[in-house]
Amino acid sequence: MEDQKMFHLQQRKGRRVILFPLPLQGHINPMLQLASILYNKGFSISIIHTNFNSLNSSNYPRFSFHSIPDGLSKNEASFADMVALVSLLNVKCVAPFKDCLRKMLSNSVEGENVACLITDAGWYFTQSVAENLKIPRLVLRTNSVSYFLAYAAFPLLREKGYIPAQDCEPEAPVPELPPLRVKDIPVFKTDIPETLHQVILELTNQTKVYSGCIWNSFPDLEQVSFATLHKEFPIPMFPIGPFHKYFPASSSSLLSQDHSSISWLNKQPPKSVIYVSFGSIAAINESELLEIAWGLANSKVPFLWVVRPGLVRGAEWTETLPKGFLERLDGRGHIVKWAPQQEVLAHPAIGGFWTHNGWNSTLESICEGVPMICQPCFGDQMVNARYVSHVWKIGLHLERKLERGEIEKTIKRVMVEAEGQEMRERIMYLKEKVDLCLKQGGSSYQSLDNLINYILSF
Repeated sequence: MEDQKMFHLQQRKGRRVILFPLPLQGHINPMLQLASILYNKGFSISIIHTNFNSLNSSNYPRFSFHSIPDGLSKNEASFADMVALVSLLNVKCVAPFKDCLRKMLSNSVEGENVACLITDAGWYFTQSVAENLKIPRLVLRTNSVSYFLAYAAFPLLREKGYIPAQDCEPEAPVPELPPLRVKDIPVFKTDIPETLHQVILELTNQTKVYSGCIWNSFPDLEQVSFATLHKEFPIPMFPIGPFHKYFPASSSSLLSQDHSSISWLNKQPPKSVIYVSFGSIAAINESELLEIAWGLANSKVPFLWVVRPGLVRGAEWTETLPKGFLERLDGRGHIVKWAPQQEVLAHPAIGGFWTHNGWNSTLESICEGVPMICQPCFGDQMVNARYVSHVWKIGLHLERKLERGEIEKTIKRVMVEAEGQEMRERIMYLKEKVDLCLKQGGSSYQSLDNLINYILSF
């Protein structure tokens, strides 16, 4: 058995995989986790990345990093319109990426060859570059399969009048996409809606010509969606997630993490704390910050709250909170600018997670058996929240206006009432499914084997 393992490692030595993450926190994390998984399986790793949201290569000394100019001006490098940002990056990075990739292919070390290119699905221009340079391109999708199917249905939803949803009741079901309602259809606020529709069409059509697609998910979690996916997109699929469970907690965070959150959690009783974090992009206004603050305080539940600089529009940080707010709570609350999320969710003191439901955060919560309060902002978060609250039934969707009384009531339902205990039991069952899928014979374990053999076949 050991000899066979050594033979396979020898086989992969001298095979290089080039990866190209989209420069957004929620896309960088899974791409670097995938790079680490492939490195541990014996492949050499090269990362191409943009100057915008540039990566810290010192965290990954065994990878080679290649930076390319993205040509974004200060005004263009903004998260205010994500559609505009991504479509601009796809125009401005074509020439620098092609030059960089061509050099890497011609300068490969003697005895080593490039097996394939793995790009984020958001880099849609790279398909024609890969075809031109005759290199297989696999794609990493950093969201759920359920979201991708909703996304791929955009042309149909548009034709049926769901987008833009002018005459549709927000609560009305979308029969073409159960269990979604009109209000759960992924939306992106943008000044260029026509560009959005063109990009979605391009990405959906491209899916049929990828050499393969890698998913940070697993079939036991999204059974029905995977069955639909295989029918509609008959290309090699590799659901090998959850990526972050392949190693101890690690970070590729672009923001500096405050480890005081862990020392504070160490002083709290088991399952007593609600962790609050709305990810790296979402923004709220000052009045919403105050409602969240008083909702947390009035619930009497201890809380760890991430208030990222830039979270509150027009504010530096927490200066808009009432004077002495934390002091009045007598140690029951702790506010940080950014937290080591995987460690936080794995901490025995955490009993719930109030989240924006990005796919990474949703998966991390499931993996640690932590029920959620869902407050999605845009894109895939709406779909994820619907699945959390109404399919897996492991959280509550905070759908009404952010109001302190509603917040207090929702926190208590998840943290102290019987309803929360039932969610905890259901999410612990999913946590067990995660553990099984990663073990020998499990679906992700087998998928990863298939992916490695597939890469070696190029």
